[in-house]
Amino acid sequence: MEKKKLDRKVEKHKDKLEKSKSAAEKMMDDMVKSIKVMQSDLERKISEYSDAVPEKPTLDVIETHDKIILKTDLPGVNKEDIDIQLTEDRITISAKFEEKIEIEEANYIKKERKYGEALRELRLPALVVVEEATAKFDNGVLTIELPKVEVKQKFNVEIK
Repeated sequence: MEKKKLDRKVEKHKDKLEKSKSAAEKMMDDMVKSIKVMQSDLERKISEYSDAVPEKPTLDVIETHDKIILKTDLPGVNKEDIDIQLTEDRITISAKFEEKIEIEEANYIKKERKYGEALRELRLPALVVVEEATAKFDNGVLTIELPKVEVKQKFNVEIK
């Protein structure tokens, strides 16, 4: 008789445990779904923001024995909207991509062009003479020439 009572109590507790387990699993599933929805919303917001900001300008860095040449594409930018900050070991190039609204009261079906300020900072591979730097902007391509600080010659040292 005791064994039957004990078996009923065990079964009763098993049922309670199963119900608790189901409730906990449902709560976890709900939490995971909520987190996935929030993650999706966050990704969409980040995408909307990053789609509107111009990307970092791509840059070619070319080194010769006496100078460093930088080339970057800045299509649609006016020369006046480019700023170059230079030290002997670092350069910062910024450009403003301005939105020119040509058609008033129009509905954009698709808008992919980016506007705002693009910035690129780079540590130079060698020290340069800041005062002798030159830059030209032609057909959307900015070319900067930076003469190196003195071209050092290498000498072999004889060991005695």
